[in-house]
Amino acid sequence: MKIPFTISGTDHVHFIVGNAKQAGHYYQTQFGFEPVAYRGLETGEREFVSYVLQQDKIRLVLTTPLSADSKLNEHLRLHGDGVRDMAFWVDDARAAWEFTTGNGAVSVQEPATLSDENGRVVTAAVQTYGDTIHTFVERNEYSGIFLPGYEMYKSTLKAKSTGLKYIDHFVGNQPENKMQEVAEWYEKVFGFTRFWTVDDKDISTEFTALRSIVMVNDNMRIKMPINRPAAGLRKSQIQEFVEFYNGPGVQHIAMTTDDIIETVRQLRANGVEFLPTPRTYYDVLEERVGKIDEDIDTLAELGILVDRDEFGYMLQIFTKPVEDRPTLFYEIIQRKGAESFGKGNFKALFESIEREQARRGNL
Repeated sequence: MKIPFTISGTDHVHFIVGNAKQAGHYYQTQFGFEPVAYRGLETGEREFVSYVLQQDKIRLVLTTPLSADSKLNEHLRLHGDGVRDMAFWVDDARAAWEFTTGNGAVSVQEPATLSDENGRVVTAAVQTYGDTIHTFVERNEYSGIFLPGYEMYKSTLKAKSTGLKYIDHFVGNQPENKMQEVAEWYEKVFGFTRFWTVDDKDISTEFTALRSIVMVNDNMRIKMPINRPAAGLRKSQIQEFVEFYNGPGVQHIAMTTDDIIETVRQLRANGVEFLPTPRTYYDVLEERVGKIDEDIDTLAELGILVDRDEFGYMLQIFTKPVEDRPTLFYEIIQRKGAESFGKGNFKALFESIEREQARRGNL
């Protein structure tokens, strides 16, 4: 299938939240994001307020409705704070919209040109699973801080970077029997391909299991594992997410670093909570993954997981949910050649998640 547009990467991740100002402060102080742009009453926007935060190539947009009758309130009522939009940076937003809607995608926004003194941006958007959308952002002729309608914003609190570089992948959780349908949708609508699959024989514990298909675009700038629960003795983390999110949605976002040890140390010092890893995991780590550059005692102290594939190895760690609902969380990942997603770590990860589920009474 010939794709008539190029995705250069993730343009931004757009969240609907109950209080954008306070959420922005959380991402600034705990994760090291710098507030860079603002849109709200002071800029002439009467419907919502948005803060844009950035760290290296990662942009987060946090939006809160300003009126009781805003449609955004329905997103908050159903899902709590959550991801509304995984926006793609493209070379031709109109071509992306025409191609995807021509292949069956439901249009959310037809191509539109936004302009100000810094140039022009073309955007368009389509619906994906649940209430999540993809916005196509064509910004090759724009030099502003984010998008027209936003003003530069500087905080009086200086954020300290934690070394996060760019988004490695998004994970979308689906209800029972919807994983294949969503994967086929990305194949048909976007021309994505299946890069990696696992089933409940690969990812399971005594109590729960999942199945996953990883979808990628042609240049692999976008990687999206699509998960579904598998039958088990107890309620899986996927089912817990779907129930508390009231449907499918983005479960976690993986962000890369060049030095996971230093990044995790800073994040822990800032108050970020991570899922614990038992010390026994590290007793046979070198036997399982072979020789690695990092000190195993340091990895054990921080709870960092390691896995290897035929291309190299990777290090990863997962935060606890960052919302009151047990929904969204983050993965911190450093790749040293590995292209997979840590299948060898899933059992340890699931057991840690199950301990947290049991504390919440949701296992």
